[in-house]
Amino acid sequence: MRGSIDGLGSSTPIGTMLPAVFADDDLAQRFIGGLDEVLAPILSVLDCLDSYFTPSLAPVDFTQWLAGWVGAETDGTEPEDRLRAAVAAAAYLHRVRGTRRGLSEAVRLVFGVTPEITESGAATWDARPLGPVPGEPRPRLHVALRLPDPTPADEHRLDSLVAAARPAHMPYTVQVTAAERIPER
Repeated sequence: MRGSIDGLGSSTPIGTMLPAVFADDDLAQRFIGGLDEVLAPILSVLDCLDSYFTPSLAPVDFTQWLAGWVGAETDGTEPEDRLRAAVAAAAYLHRVRGTRRGLSEAVRLVFGVTPEITESGAATWDARPLGPVPGEPRPRLHVALRLPDPTPADEHRLDSLVAAARPAHMPYTVQVTAAERIPER
């Protein structure tokens, strides 16, 4: 949380801006010094405002607030590096939302693993009219994720993430399994 910081100096001390008659007035300078101490954190934030909207530089609590503001797919349990990456990628993910690439990137940002996505749709081009229709007649989407140590919470998180990032009309299923461990030699 932002707040007062002991010993933080003001970037623009008010005492130096007072008329000359108050320059040597000890009471006025101490009074204004108290105001400087209260205003210093506010001025510090305003001086660095662009850094607050850069996810890699912003304080963690502000980045969590920013995640909700930009609609990043976060739940508050992700590590700091994934939180910052999700906030930074939010605008891009909104542009590709509902596509295979957008769903894959959203899952990768949350779990750190690229999912296996199978879907029934397809697209093709044919010079002849009434050519064969690609894909399957019934829409479906299946997202499989292989994690080193999966938990039931991972499947619930994947389910809610896919529900938010998939095309609205598409029925879906999710599956979280343990990744194969390769024995060390």
